[in-house]
Amino acid sequence: MFSARQPSPGRTWPRGQRFVLSPPGIDAEASYRGAVTSVRSMGRDALTLAERRWAEPLGLLPTDGIVMAEIRHGRTALADIARSLDACGTPAAQVREAVDRLVEKGLVEALPPPGPPSARA
Repeated sequence: MFSARQPSPGRTWPRGQRFVLSPPGIDAEASYRGAVTSVRSMGRDALTLAERRWAEPLGLLPTDGIVMAEIRHGRTALADIARSLDACGTPAAQVREAVDRLVEKGLVEALPPPGPPSARA
C-alpha cells in the first residue's frame, strides 16, 4: 500500500535561491579537492577513505565534498547542483540535505534574494 510522501526535513529555500562558499567553506573545499586529488590513481577504496578522513573532523558526510565542489563555481542554485550531480546518481533530496548541513556548519552561505528590477526611464 502506498503511503503519503513525507516532506523532507530541513529548511525551505525559495525557488532559485543561490549559494556560495563562505571563507571557511573555500578552505574546506580546497582541502577536499586536495584529498581527492592525492588519491585519484589509488582506486575507489582509497578515495572513499580520503573522503571520510576529510569529512569527519568537519562533522560532514563524505559526499558533502562533491556538493561543495559544485558550489565552488559560485552563485549556484539547488536545481543546478542537483542537475550536475544527477549523472553520478546523487538524488536531489541528498543534495538539499547536504546544502542544509553545509549552511548550518557555516561553510556555505545563502545569498540574499535579488531586489526588484529597477524601472527604466
